[in-house]
Amino acid sequence: MKNRRHGLSEKEMELVKLLMEDCESTGDIQAKLKRLFAGTIEQMLEAEMDEHLGYEKNSVLGNNSGNSRNG
Repeated sequence: MKNRRHGLSEKEMELVKLLMEDCESTGDIQAKLKRLFAGTIEQMLEAEMDEHLGYEKNSVLGNNSGNSRNG
């Protein structure tokens, strides 16, 4: 079993260190986590839309298909 601190794997601890690099307060950490969470959700929704429509955003495959993205 891998060495774990606070229940986190080594990779997760590396991520924690990266997140904390330029944070000076808990408010800084909360703001950064909020942006990361929002970005993660946005990417998940984009991937879901790509899967649903069958083509990636800005792809010419959706042109005049009757199922194209609106903006």
